Amino acid sequence: MLRTRGSSRGLLLFGALVSLLFLTVSPRLGAQGNSGMIQGIVTDPSKAAVAGAKVRIENPVSHHVDEAQTDSDGNFRIPNVPFNPYHLSVTATGFANFTQDVDVRSTVPVTLDIHLMIGGATTNITVTENAIDLIEQDSTDHTDVDRGLFDKLPLESPSSSVSSLVTMASPGVAADSNGLFHGMGDHAESSFSVDGQPITDQQSKVFSNQIPIDSIQSLEVIDGAPPAEYGDKTSLIINVTTRSGLGVAQPKGDVYTSYGSFGTTTTSFDVGYGGPKWGNFISADGLNTSRFLDPPEFQVFHDKGNEENVFDRVDFKPSNADNLQLNLEYTRSWFQNPNSYDQEYHSDPVLGLPFVLANPITGVPLGPSDQRSQIKTFNIAPTWTRLIGSDTVFTLGGFLREDQYNYYPSSDPFNDFSPDLQAETFSQSRSLKNAGVRADVSHVKGIHNFKAGALLEHWFLTEDDGLGIVDPGFLSSLGCPDPTIPVCAVLAPHDLTTGGSLFNFRGHAEIREEALFAQDTITKGNWTFNLGIRGDFYDGLSKANQAEPRLGLAYKVSPSNTVLRVSYARTQETPFNENLIIGSTGCQNPVIADLVPPAGVACVGGPITPGWRNEFHAGLQQAFGKYVVMDGQYIWKYTHNAYDFGVVGNTPLAFPIEWQKSKITGFTYRVSVPNYRGLTAEVVMSSVAARFFLPQVGGVPIVPPATGVFRIDHDEAFNQTSHLQYQPRPNLPWIAFSWKYDSGFVSGAVPCLAATATCAFSTSVADGGANATIASGQVALVNNVTGAPLTADQEYQAGLTCDGKPAAPSPTGAALAVCNATGLGSTLLKIPAPGTENDDHNPQRIASRSLFDGSIGDDNLFHTDHYKWSLRFTVINMTNKVALYNFLSTFSGTHYLTPRTETAELGFHF
Repeated sequence: MLRTRGSSRGLLLFGALVSLLFLTVSPRLGAQGNSGMIQGIVTDPSKAAVAGAKVRIENPVSHHVDEAQTDSDGNFRIPNVPFNPYHLSVTATGFANFTQDVDVRSTVPVTLDIHLMIGGATTNITVTENAIDLIEQDSTDHTDVDRGLFDKLPLESPSSSVSSLVTMASPGVAADSNGLFHGMGDHAESSFSVDGQPITDQQSKVFSNQIPIDSIQSLEVIDGAPPAEYGDKTSLIINVTTRSGLGVAQPKGDVYTSYGSFGTTTTSFDVGYGGPKWGNFISADGLNTSRFLDPPEFQVFHDKGNEENVFDRVDFKPSNADNLQLNLEYTRSWFQNPNSYDQEYHSDPVLGLPFVLANPITGVPLGPSDQRSQIKTFNIAPTWTRLIGSDTVFTLGGFLREDQYNYYPSSDPFNDFSPDLQAETFSQSRSLKNAGVRADVSHVKGIHNFKAGALLEHWFLTEDDGLGIVDPGFLSSLGCPDPTIPVCAVLAPHDLTTGGSLFNFRGHAEIREEALFAQDTITKGNWTFNLGIRGDFYDGLSKANQAEPRLGLAYKVSPSNTVLRVSYARTQETPFNENLIIGSTGCQNPVIADLVPPAGVACVGGPITPGWRNEFHAGLQQAFGKYVVMDGQYIWKYTHNAYDFGVVGNTPLAFPIEWQKSKITGFTYRVSVPNYRGLTAEVVMSSVAARFFLPQVGGVPIVPPATGVFRIDHDEAFNQTSHLQYQPRPNLPWIAFSWKYDSGFVSGAVPCLAATATCAFSTSVADGGANATIASGQVALVNNVTGAPLTADQEYQAGLTCDGKPAAPSPTGAALAVCNATGLGSTLLKIPAPGTENDDHNPQRIASRSLFDGSIGDDNLFHTDHYKWSLRFTVINMTNKVALYNFLSTFSGTHYLTPRTETAELGFHF
């Protein structure tokens, strides 16, 4: 049992801050988390109130649109406005149209005094009056996406739609399997801020459940230098503003149902309703599919799953001074762990014959592996906001979030055995709880936009793992049962093939994090200065403190509609919490110490310790006319103690590891056409070089002691996504099309790269393969994780060819053949020429690919005013491209991209 105790210095400072702010009172309502408010009064030339005036705001780039109507006193209020500049328009019968630009950058409400002039009543407002409306005078690079844009995007994964959205809409984000994405060359160094609540644990669907996309109003994805209010995981920050029912006098909602490929069915419902003093938004949806995870085969085996979630946001305004908000979420997912061909049929991998392996105890033929997972996610987050005077807002929020993860082995543990894939049966019951409280004060006055705050977080980690050896040849491959070999005595009691019992690993730890920050955005004419400082205090299985300056500068060149910017951030990088205990303390246990490190490597790993990073950004934003805006930046990130994942044996148990340092450089680029005669276009692209430096300095070792530089498997030379959307008029059907190109991640396998080697290779007999064995001087194609020869099916998974002849599609009918290294190729991997492979400058990669997605729909089939029906048809991977996310990755194994899927969706809107 492992426990830690935290420092109290952050708590004392936090208490002093809260006590000071509670002494003040105020007359009006404030705003929440990641959103602000626009309010004001509309009057005529005599200063009499104008009732019934229509107030509309729109951001032409993010596509956020909102409307309000003035009351009998001429007052209006638009709450829950994401931070962005907006074009505001006011129309009223008998008055001339009024337009104004409004910039929402704080929870402090923007209060307007609008005077209308007598004139003819018109309703046509030109939103984009000038090119300057398309750019932001901000030193931090970011992407804004609202429901007006992403509601029509053809998203790949119904079980991780938020990941798909972030990947498609933001530059610098590379898609990986199972809802994982690599932000700016880092693995899982991303965080969510949901209405101000920080969520920094992993959101991949094999670790947790994501917030449902139906609950999201808008996203701001920060890929630039993080402002001082953000810490922990800062390579990519996704600010989420949820939907609200505040002020929605007549209930508005949607009901959807869909059916698609792999028997995928979805049903969802959402509704928002409320009044001036309260509001409620609730969404619920369910998913059932036969392809829940990305499998290791293009053909899907054993991959069913379902997911159900409920999200509820309640707003209550007890007085003009106060606002209360409560976010509630519960999500449950259950899914099978997809099988490879070897796991499904247990054919002999060496002979390549349809010989079925048997239970070593009973002699009964092995059945398919039946490993499953269940994840339950619960979240509650109350927030109180109070306006102090007219220019200061105080926010106090708390949160409690839990992921309960359970991994179940096959009912017959020997069915989990698969040569070179899984030598152990494995089970896990893991709990990750995160509780915290946050407080901040925002003050807007003159040229200053100031914010300061404190954050206290406490993680409760529990890990309960079971391991047992189910490979009859595993111990003999280590030289057992020789009693003089220490590993034999350690592992033999847990060899189930000889009647042993499961090894159990249990651990509990508590992690404390405390943070204080202050930042000020100073805008003076065409100059913007961002000044910030953050202090982070980490106390867990290791300890670290860090003072972190954050600086930024932006200059707007008005004549050319250009914004130039530079920024710098110092950040503290904190360890992954998922399986942190076994990763930090595994070497203290003799079973883990013998199972995980490569043969002959001493297990001398230590705790996973916090690292620190210096990062620099330089970029520009440019508007061309009124319809096109581009945004680009170059990045340099230098990290001491850089993180990735390893695995226990050949199991799905992934734990954090730590390398000495990393250097990540690259660029991001985005081009937007907000709206040109019904055409909307977005192009995002990036190139990221992720170079990591040996040795491994933390966690259980997964490679022998070495020095040097290597490209980690989230390094990608280039990727881009282009999205086009066309709707000639609002009452007509629309069409959307996306093109995604990826040059390919670094691959985890190194097959036969010696300059003069010949390679053992499995081809089908029909393709001319000849029975052979590995002769002296020949090199086997090997799994780079385990060092064992590839099975015939793994060669097929890699798309390997020998002199143009493909590997067998299954072990059935396959035979070993000899292939010269010069004749080795692949349709799915980019293999360096013999003798040219270099882990830094010329590594093996996944082959490049282009994918095409499209959708067509009609949002109002019967052209009605209130109750509307919609219909859409979506195709993912139109050309049915066969491609890999990764191959024998040290963390995630082998996974194929989604094949062509077709989905029809029917919606009802009220």
